[in-house]
Amino acid sequence: MNAGEATPRGSSPMKPNIALVIGDPAGIGPELVVKLLADAAAQQGNIYLIGSRTVLADAMRETGIQIKLPVVAPGDINDTDRAGPALLDWPGIDASGFERGQAKADNGRYMLDMLTLGAQLTQRGVTDALCFAPLNKGALRAGGMQQQDELRWFEDLLGCHGYTGELNVLDTLWTSRVTSHVALKDVSGLLTAEGVADAARLITDSLRAAGKAAPRVAVCGLNPHNGDNGNYGREEGDIIEPGIALARARGCAVDGPFPADTIFVRATNGQYDGVVTMYHDQGQIAMKLMGFERGVTVQGGLPIAVTTAAHGTAYDIAGHGLAHVGAMRNAFELACRMGSARNRQ
Repeated sequence: MNAGEATPRGSSPMKPNIALVIGDPAGIGPELVVKLLADAAAQQGNIYLIGSRTVLADAMRETGIQIKLPVVAPGDINDTDRAGPALLDWPGIDASGFERGQAKADNGRYMLDMLTLGAQLTQRGVTDALCFAPLNKGALRAGGMQQQDELRWFEDLLGCHGYTGELNVLDTLWTSRVTSHVALKDVSGLLTAEGVADAARLITDSLRAAGKAAPRVAVCGLNPHNGDNGNYGREEGDIIEPGIALARARGCAVDGPFPADTIFVRATNGQYDGVVTMYHDQGQIAMKLMGFERGVTVQGGLPIAVTTAAHGTAYDIAGHGLAHVGAMRNAFELACRMGSARNRQ
């Protein structure tokens, strides 16, 4: 049975229904999922697991954790709270093992198939959020993904043509960025006041969706010392300040611009809930330094809630049971919060 045959949900349950995808079967994703299923955090949602019996059996053997996984059809997902996780019956459930530590077309296609099912179920309201274990972009491209990254792939799959962006979350602190996967030399030319305002609105709306009623957001400058009144660049005054004014006019509580080398001190002291950065590493270096094994990525701006761990597939340790579950646990807990908010709407 495919996702199109599933029935949308009726009344809201006590716990959200979460489509949980095992991620790259050649990486650490399956063992992270098994560790998550054994964690107390798994009780926060009704888990419908999308993956392969064989891959999960291997992960259980490697981690020394045994989990009972009854099989259910997508059409049997309902509003009843489950006592434990279930494995979804889908065409890929009996896929054989995958070569560990290799970014190949077969594991790439498998990831895309799993994500398609999870996204479709969540788009239809059968599940309330999608959470996936780490992916490998090289394998995804080898498997058929033609988009820049998985966020753009989700956009096309879901027919989403509004403003989207990758959000990074560490505990209670969120970041968004105006530019993302682009060369550093191109950043200045890609900055616009509209882009700054869009990134501020995205993080504000996403924080609200996660339960923060009145989020406070700071905006970074681009240049050292905020450009030092134009001595090191004029982007702060010419682009970023007008973007902040535009965001305020749209109802966002934003301040700035602030020098990037000090704003995270203020944010971690609790002055702000979110930080808008101008480029990828401006925020990512700070966030990963503060908590590499705890960080979460949210695919922001999509019509469904989608979360994942902020780290990669760690091919070098895949299959050894060594991967830390902290970030995956946090991604699942955030999916539950966002899913609960969604099914109450």
